[in-house]
Amino acid sequence: MNYLNNPNTKFAFILALCFAAFTSCREEEVEDEGLPLPVISLQETSAAKNFEYIGSIEGVESVEIRPQVDGILEEIYVDEGEFVEKGQPLFKINSQPYMEDYKNAMANVNLEKAKLEKAKSDVERLQPLIDNEVISEVRMKSVKADYQVALSSLQQAQAQAANMRINLDFTTIKAPVNGFMGRIPKSIGNVVKKTDSEPLTNLSNVNDIYVYFSMSESDYLYFERAKNDKTSKKNKVNDQVKLVLADGSIYEHGGKIDANSGQIDRSTGSITLRAKFNNPDTLLRSGNTGKILMEEIYPSAILVPQSATTFIQDKKFVFILDENNVAQRREIITKGRSGDNYIVDSKSLSPKDRIVVSGLDKLASGIKVKPIQRGQLTSSL
Repeated sequence: MNYLNNPNTKFAFILALCFAAFTSCREEEVEDEGLPLPVISLQETSAAKNFEYIGSIEGVESVEIRPQVDGILEEIYVDEGEFVEKGQPLFKINSQPYMEDYKNAMANVNLEKAKLEKAKSDVERLQPLIDNEVISEVRMKSVKADYQVALSSLQQAQAQAANMRINLDFTTIKAPVNGFMGRIPKSIGNVVKKTDSEPLTNLSNVNDIYVYFSMSESDYLYFERAKNDKTSKKNKVNDQVKLVLADGSIYEHGGKIDANSGQIDRSTGSITLRAKFNNPDTLLRSGNTGKILMEEIYPSAILVPQSATTFIQDKKFVFILDENNVAQRREIITKGRSGDNYIVDSKSLSPKDRIVVSGLDKLASGIKVKPIQRGQLTSSL
């Protein structure tokens, strides 16, 4: 028997289908909780805003080694890049001409000493005659004057000999400080002169190093005001800095700004500052480059991932969820960056606000969102 041919059966079957369809639609309507997207709840946390400035590195003592006398370079006692200690011989200039000058000067000193002895003897010989009024005092004054001339001549000869001795000593060039040798452009046999434009080498003491960098006048005023502001609620800025090396790594020793040029360069509108770093392993050398990293510390900051923002012209926006999980676009004002996050002004967002962090291309104001978890992003449902 075919039940579908029965009118009552047909009606019951159609009614069952309609009820099932209606029930399905109601179930789908109940299950529609919104677009599933990752959401985070904002919190206040400490953050650092970074400022970078190109810097040049110099040893705390960087000395040009130049000859003080002219002559032929006879010896080079050290090699390029070698560490030397203060007082260690570096170069030797032919000393023979300066030795002869010194000998001649010493001979002149001995001659003047003899003249002085004769003048002194004349004074001693004539003094009794003056005392006994045998000769006039005019004669005695003349003899004493000869003695003073002889004394002055001796002193002049001694000064000349001392100068010759200094020149002789200058033929051995010694390290004035501890440090590392630079490039040595001269070789043995070359003539070196005091007037040479290029030094024999450069010597750098790099146990500590200086990093010189420049910042704009506006940055300088900003940091000075922030540094001197002792109000606890304000952001913290101090003289402690970090150094980013040429390979992008952060130098393990921190530094401190210890000096500035004291005036603004009118041509560039910038001021030069100096930061000092310890360099116990002598990793850094004069001539290295790097970046000075200054930090402005925000003790209570609201951070928003950059990936959670959209741009319309020059403005930034996030999607914030209301209590019904409905998304609304909101403009935010940022104070800078901390890593991959924006530091947001507290007037834009507040702690406990919930924002969507990805899938923003699917969103518009008024769309309902189902908050989900992804990695460290925790929904606040």
